[in-house]
This record gives sequence, structure tokens and C-alpha cells, in this order.
Amino acid sequence: MNIFRIVGDVSHLLAMIILLMKMWKTKSCAGISGKSQLLFALVFTTRYLDLFTMFLSIYNTVMKVIFLICAYVTVYLIYMRLRKTYDSENDTFRLEFLLVPVIGLSFLENYKFTPLEILWTFSIYLESVAILPQLFMITKTGEAETITTHYLFFLGLYRLLYLANWIWRYYTENFYDQIAVVSGVVQTIFYFDFFYCYVTKVLRGKKMSLPMPV
Repeated sequence: MNIFRIVGDVSHLLAMIILLMKMWKTKSCAGISGKSQLLFALVFTTRYLDLFTMFLSIYNTVMKVIFLICAYVTVYLIYMRLRKTYDSENDTFRLEFLLVPVIGLSFLENYKFTPLEILWTFSIYLESVAILPQLFMITKTGEAETITTHYLFFLGLYRLLYLANWIWRYYTENFYDQIAVVSGVVQTIFYFDFFYCYVTKVLRGKKMSLPMPV
């Protein structure tokens, strides 16, 4: 553990709490991609199966449980309790375009060809692209509410901090996880356009429009 890892986890958790509070207070999930949230729930489910097989620390276990709960509560609110406010007409990204190549890659590129290891690898690859339906939705509608952009900002910050964590671990522990690092870099790239728009528009109190990331 190091400061980058801890602050990154806090940033990730804060992003999820911001999204939940937005839906709870407004009684609406307008502007939120249910498809992205389904993908994130799938990410946490396949990554944290080791909850039943391995114990690292109380911190690790508690954070995993909290992330799972937040992810599934978010999905429940979007598709069940607040489904009348869900903008399905604009949440049209085709998930098979992400799932099929991610599944294939997780079988081809992994550290060990076992069920748990393949599912962990799948979760890493999937997380790197899970935000795309949300970014696509923002692009399609042309703007995003400030609270939604705050959510995206803290998700992006989490990724940047994790990159710093990996750099720190490489120089202090000689630790390097190629799959996690490469996937994290790819995911961070998707946030570059968003960060620029966030700084130039949201901080001025304007709603944000977002170009499709390349």
C-alpha cells in the first residue's frame, strides 16, 4: 500500500458515491448510462471472486464489498426503482462491441489459464473500456450535468493515481503488472478529452459537451 493507491481507492469510491447521491436526491438517473454501470458491476463481480478464496487484509476485503454493493445498488436504481427516468433512447452503445473482443483477449493474454485468473484478466480488460457507453451517451446528447461530470472526473483521477501507484511500485518494489498497467493506460487515454472539457467548462459553471474520445 502507498499513498497513490489509497487516494486512488478513495477517488474511485467517491465517484460511485457521487453518482448514487445524484440519483437518490433527484430521484432520477437521467444522463447516466445504465450500460456502463452494468459493465462496472460485471467488472467487480469477476474481479472479486477471490473474496471466497483469499484474504489479504481487512481494508482489501471491506473495499471490495463496498464496491460490489455500490455497483449493484446503482444498477438496481437505474433499471428498477428509477427506470422511468432512464434515458434508454440515448444509451445505445452496443455492448457486444466491447464484450466479444475483451472475452477473446482474456483467453489469449493472461498470466495463468485457470478460471479465476481468466475472469480476473477479463475484469481488467473490461474496466479499461467500460466507461465508453457513458462517454458515447454524453456525445450523443451533446451535454452532461455537472454532477455527472464530477463522477467522471473522479473516475479519471482514480486511474491517474493508479498509474502513479504502479510507477511507485516499480521503483520501490520492482513490481510490474503488464496487463494492469497497459489496460490502465488505455483507460486513462479515454479520459483525456473529458479532462480538457471539464477544466475549461465545468469549472466555469457551464454544462459540458464532450467530443467522442479517440
